[in-house]
Amino acid sequence: MPSPPQPQHHWVIGDVHGCADALDRLVSQLPSHDRLVFCGDVVNRGPHIAEAMELAWELVSSGRAVWLKGNHEADLLAALQQGNPLASPKLAGNATYRQLGAQRCRTWIDRLAQLPEVYWGDGWAATHAGFDPLRWEPHLRIRVPFWENYDGRYGEVVVGHTPGPEVRRIGQIVLIDTGACYGGHLSAYCPETGAVRQTPGLRHWNSVEFEAIAARAALLDRIAI
Repeated sequence: MPSPPQPQHHWVIGDVHGCADALDRLVSQLPSHDRLVFCGDVVNRGPHIAEAMELAWELVSSGRAVWLKGNHEADLLAALQQGNPLASPKLAGNATYRQLGAQRCRTWIDRLAQLPEVYWGDGWAATHAGFDPLRWEPHLRIRVPFWENYDGRYGEVVVGHTPGPEVRRIGQIVLIDTGACYGGHLSAYCPETGAVRQTPGLRHWNSVEFEAIAARAALLDRIAI
């Protein structure tokens, strides 16, 4: 008698930021029948941005993953749509633009434009940073105002955007950016079970910088309590 099919779970993955090797290792740890949700900011910062983008898009194209728009994807898209790097200092200084080059970056315009800002699960949601508490729409840069005012209307909300030393919770908000590009870990969180899977991020990192980021995250968490 065949075994009953396993229930499909979701794994929300924190900010990849060009850490392609860590992403590849993390995906290999996750059950192949489960759905992946990239919480945004796959691009920028790390050393292997193109490889991270291609891996994420391959998973999206196969139907296994959803890639949510982060503030870094939004900024890159806005700069690319201007079309002239000389007229856009943000584009000229953008790590993704430097690594991919102008022609290769332009091939991503249509893909970046179609990235959603929210993934709605059963009793939970994932978005890059949170929701604007005035209109309860996704906001790609928000932090404390969302943390302080979230009233539970969407159930548990899983976000990235704010790096810290570990996956942490503020009420019904789960923060899963654990600073892979700064030498922390790349984390995946399962909303159905509360399980966390992690893999080390960049190995050549500045410990002083990461400690400063961790202290800032702790301070922000205290402000929101």
